[in-house]
Amino acid sequence: MFSDIHIELTYFFSANMCAALGAILDLFKSDLNDVHFDHISPQIEKILLKNDFLTYYGRIRAIDTNNTTIKFQKLKITDGKFFKNYVIDELIEGHQSDLPKMSSGVKEKIVEAIYEIFVNAQIHSETKFIYTCGQFYPNKNKIEFTIVDTGVGFKNRINSRFNSDLSAEQAIQWAVKDRSTTKQGISGGLGLAILKEFIQKNKGKLQIVSNEGFYQLDENREVTHKFQGEFPGTIVNLQFGTDDKNNYSLKSEVNLDDIF
Repeated sequence: MFSDIHIELTYFFSANMCAALGAILDLFKSDLNDVHFDHISPQIEKILLKNDFLTYYGRIRAIDTNNTTIKFQKLKITDGKFFKNYVIDELIEGHQSDLPKMSSGVKEKIVEAIYEIFVNAQIHSETKFIYTCGQFYPNKNKIEFTIVDTGVGFKNRINSRFNSDLSAEQAIQWAVKDRSTTKQGISGGLGLAILKEFIQKNKGKLQIVSNEGFYQLDENREVTHKFQGEFPGTIVNLQFGTDDKNNYSLKSEVNLDDIF
């Protein structure tokens, strides 16, 4: 407590991870620490002014003329409706020309799945705020979208609910299974089934960090492992490929064999 936290961002920084950085810096500030940005390289600073992150620290926002950012947001747990509209406006519609072609049905399913991640944090994580941000990387053909909370994490949440003793890795594995849930009498879990299928076909990635557990799904496999240290809460990162030429529709929308 009562310490000065000094931040330098000198080399590459994934702008979507402003969600995680903002969450951690808020934890420092809640313990009455002062946060100082000692140095930010001009290239990184430009992005963090465009995506609104530095406006939370008294800086003036820059205009994103290239439409590569998805604004940083610090949301109250009661801001579910705002978050859903934010996903539609900033990600799905805001980057419609960058994302692969999707029918209205697929868009709706993906929005609902991402919204379910927010709801899960809202109901179960015991967090005060939920942080989110994204970034389009044209040269890497990908869009990253990140949702972060600083709650109890999957391990503590699931073990408390079911009186179990799962590791952080096991808890994440349980949470990403279809129909896994900590809601009594309600199926749902993280609602990731449609996202997992889309991400694999799109050659994207789903990454989850919770407590000391790490999970990743890509087009080829699912991996889970333990890492040194512990994140105080949960990070969900979604990566979408923008060089995907497929046209995605629900089977119910067309007569052809299609992905969903």
